Amino acid sequence: MQKRNSRKFFRIRLEEMIQTLRHEIHSGSIAIGSYLPSESDLEVRFGLSNASVRNGLKVLVDEGLIEKIPRVGNRVIPPVEEGRTTIKFGYVNTIPKLVEMQELLNEFGKRYPHIDVQPLELSSGNYSTSLKEYLQSEIMDVVLMNNNNYQDFLEQGCTELLEPMEEQPDTYRFLSDPFRYGYRNRVRPFIYSPVVLCYNKQHFKEAGVSPPDSSWTWDDLFANGRKVAEGQDWYGFYFYLPSRNRWPLFLLQSGTTFAAEQDDEGKYRFSGSKLLDSLGTIRKLIGMKDVFPAVLSESDADAEALFLQGKVSMIMTTYYFLNQLRQSDLAFDIAPLPRLQNADTLLIINGLAVNSKSQNKDASMLLVDFLTSHEAQLIIRRKTLNIAANRLVMDWEGEEVGYRPARFQLYREIFPTYRLVTELGLSNLQLKEIQRDIMLFVSGLLDNDELCRRLEEILNAVNQETQHS
Repeated sequence: MQKRNSRKFFRIRLEEMIQTLRHEIHSGSIAIGSYLPSESDLEVRFGLSNASVRNGLKVLVDEGLIEKIPRVGNRVIPPVEEGRTTIKFGYVNTIPKLVEMQELLNEFGKRYPHIDVQPLELSSGNYSTSLKEYLQSEIMDVVLMNNNNYQDFLEQGCTELLEPMEEQPDTYRFLSDPFRYGYRNRVRPFIYSPVVLCYNKQHFKEAGVSPPDSSWTWDDLFANGRKVAEGQDWYGFYFYLPSRNRWPLFLLQSGTTFAAEQDDEGKYRFSGSKLLDSLGTIRKLIGMKDVFPAVLSESDADAEALFLQGKVSMIMTTYYFLNQLRQSDLAFDIAPLPRLQNADTLLIINGLAVNSKSQNKDASMLLVDFLTSHEAQLIIRRKTLNIAANRLVMDWEGEEVGYRPARFQLYREIFPTYRLVTELGLSNLQLKEIQRDIMLFVSGLLDNDELCRRLEEILNAVNQETQHS
């Protein structure tokens, strides 16, 4: 623990030196053409070793703020006006407000005044396909993508579009490993979230019902959802059923996988499967018209909008959405998802990747390095309700901006329950192939035997095509 704290304080001191010198240069305290204090003076001033001081000075050299003159010193240089570099940064159009993106890019601009970042906001629909096309056409230099997008790239054999990059030492392995291909990572984790339950505290208080806790099963949610909504103009619980980050978690909570449902010849057999039993839980929920509203949703945003309007008491969501609640008057908190056979939940990781075909790889990597740096991640930690990928930043204690739910630290408690959708034993393509029939089943338009037959036909056919390809 002492070693960990020493390392933490060392990084803070090094960052303090870099930020202090950068501020003194930008403010004119150290004039253009003059020299920084000697390396030995900087060692004493900031309590760092000579090697650390040199590493910090190298950052300022990379930023174009100083030049190192051998045997003379480090001189402040004028900002570069000619030869500016423009990099194009693509991300989902909902991201900017969630992570204070404009502030992050402004800080990047101060550090690297010779690099212009051109944001390109994309629709979440067919996002993986759009990313692939833009990267191939060299329209984008840096992109934000989650673990599901990366899995699509992996299955389509186009991970070579992503430049290999070094793994960050202060990032959990469970965040980095999903982006590994061979011995190198192709995406660097930026922010992440488990799928959790978010609830309206006032609704539960008015109904005299205890709020959700880690002991809840789905049957508890059904029963309490009915109590909270009884006689009111709102419903107990809602989520956007077709989302790949929602319905598969019931399968994950079944306690088994698709691989376990294959016979000795590799063919799928689903009769009596726990997987299908878990889907029955969704079917039961949808049938509870006094708990689950019959809404024709287009996306997760519809469920979240209903929650913001006070039309539902509980939703299945992520920490990302909590940022939309910061400016509202709604009293809310979070809890773990109810359990089925287990309490597993889906993990969604958003990371940054550099186009391997980019003509501005160095500048692009500087943007990725900055957005995953202690400085940028601390902005996310202080000013948003996201979980930053840098675990040391999430240990930070200090003044925060805005309301933070009492159970914000829940994400730490449920680390052991994090699962990726790939752990079901199916590819993204296979999940897409079976989703329609599963939606028909949970809607009551297919019976159990018919669903078994259709799933076996689809997955066995896909297996056969794979073997012959």
